[in-house]
Amino acid sequence: MNSYNTEDVAQSKLLILYILSILPNKITNIKLTELVLEKGYMNYFSLQQYLSELINNELVKIVIEDELEKYCIIEKGIVTLDLLKNKIPDKIKLELENKFKIDKLLKVKEKQIIGDYYKKENEQYTVNLKLIENEDTLFSLYFEVATEEQGKRICNTWKNNTESIYKGILNIFIKEVNLL
Repeated sequence: MNSYNTEDVAQSKLLILYILSILPNKITNIKLTELVLEKGYMNYFSLQQYLSELINNELVKIVIEDELEKYCIIEKGIVTLDLLKNKIPDKIKLELENKFKIDKLLKVKEKQIIGDYYKKENEQYTVNLKLIENEDTLFSLYFEVATEEQGKRICNTWKNNTESIYKGILNIFIKEVNLL
């Protein structure tokens, strides 16, 4: 193995450690593989080999969370990364940091706007629309519809037009209160 390959392998392992260190949560093999392949950082087989070596060297461990195997960086990996993270190009670090910031914002949005439906015993469907901000429920509405398709469409409409629907409903109530 020549020095270029050795350096490339080391940089790839550091990159894996870096990704695991900046993630807000632990990550499954599938999600990590998707990320690494999407960005073209390394191929599938190299990633799997490097992950195995990082685990064997006690830099990374697998934990069971939500009945899934997930990877996380451990103390020895953090120390190693701190010593060598300057070997990872700044462009790649910035790219990853920006990706995870965007992903985090999207997840927050998903958690704040909820549209679910479920089948009841009477062949009807109950739709639940919620708007949550800072863990406080601002708006929650339950109602029944006749078909699953109606439930899906209402939930999709809610998720895509939450602000205008919420404001519209508030305006209806405000107008009614002002008439009293």
